[in-house]
Amino acid sequence: MNKDFVDSLNLLAAERNLDKEQLLRSLEEALAQAFERNIEPGKQIEVSLDPEMGEMEIVVIRRVVETVEDEDKEITLEEALELDDEVEVGMEMEFPVDPERFTRIAVQTTKQVITQKIREAEREIVFEEYKDRAGDIMTGVVSRTDNKRNVFVDLGRGEAIMPPKEQIHGERYMVGMRVKVYLQKVELSPRGPSILVSRAAPELLEYLMRQEIPEVADGTVEIKAIAREAGQRSKVAVASNNPNVDPIGACIGHRGSRIQAVTAELQRERVDIILYDSSQREFIRNALSPAKVGNIELDTEAKKARVTVGNDQLSLAIGKSGQNVRLAAKLTGYSIDLAPSESISDLDAAMQAAASRLSDETQTERGHSAFDALFSDAPAADEPEEEADDEAMEAEAEDETADDESDDGDLTAEDDEDEDEDVEEDEDEDDVEDEVESAEETAS
Repeated sequence: MNKDFVDSLNLLAAERNLDKEQLLRSLEEALAQAFERNIEPGKQIEVSLDPEMGEMEIVVIRRVVETVEDEDKEITLEEALELDDEVEVGMEMEFPVDPERFTRIAVQTTKQVITQKIREAEREIVFEEYKDRAGDIMTGVVSRTDNKRNVFVDLGRGEAIMPPKEQIHGERYMVGMRVKVYLQKVELSPRGPSILVSRAAPELLEYLMRQEIPEVADGTVEIKAIAREAGQRSKVAVASNNPNVDPIGACIGHRGSRIQAVTAELQRERVDIILYDSSQREFIRNALSPAKVGNIELDTEAKKARVTVGNDQLSLAIGKSGQNVRLAAKLTGYSIDLAPSESISDLDAAMQAAASRLSDETQTERGHSAFDALFSDAPAADEPEEEADDEAMEAEAEDETADDESDDGDLTAEDDEDEDEDVEEDEDEDDVEDEVESAEETAS
């Protein structure tokens, strides 16, 4: 071994971010295993490398004993005393071996072992680097994909995997593409450290809002809860710690500039900003927006809510494929059951509902229309007494009408007399004015 080889090892340590001493120890172990396996099988081999001079020393270790049981690893005291007068039982003696005895097979074995040692060292370094960074947002570069649609992201000193369920729906990942990812967990497996990243995690949305919205970053507006279906729609519950700051307006920004900057990083995902309320009933009401809902019944123990919704708002409350109510349930933590309202909101629907209560046969016998059924309290043909009461009421109504007509006639006559008197007064006034005008003409 020469010094150039050691320099190459130093360069390798710098490129792989490995410790120089650790790399040398790994190389010594690899050489010892190769020498023992191919040249001195069964013996205890130690290899020492001098990083300054580039020299290598190989020795066989044998223990001094009274009675030898394994000749490859032990030596008698008598034989040891011939080599060294101060040796004692239990001590170890080193016997140098010529490095030139290395064969081509031994060198190939050494290469395989040192490669494995370097990989193990790299994995340990990567695990130590990222084991405490779970929960962070990192920027990586897409390095490759596989046939299972897994995306591998280069984080700098390690490669992370992003499975399909952690990807944004509809987003395409090209090699060399820079992406922001959420570091979910880091585990050490027999095959090395496993780094799992995600772009579908709610934490990524929260991070982007902190980056784009100053009020969220400084704590003026607090994010209470997030429910997300990546690439499609999200709901974010916010509250303001300052009564002078509107949390929804602060998150949306002027003409939606702030929330658009967030959604641009998330494949134009729709983000609904919801006002948080300490009252669970009102919080559920806000979470179901833009739908307007009615009465809300809560079961706090079972975490269930029954919400009454008008027929014209039911589809809006459910959302596309049930997305709106599903996100509202995730946001509030309650299982939401939507119940359509039985109340009738317009006249046409009311008439239709009233008409449906009467069968065709009943309508024919009673001669009632849907309009009559709507505004009548009870059918008139049920009891004779009620018919008599109705006739009496009609007779009274006719008498009142006759009285009103007679009264109208009297009033009309009086009104005519008053009108005649007014006409006569007007004629007298006209005569006086004519006489005054003629007198003025005569005087002139």
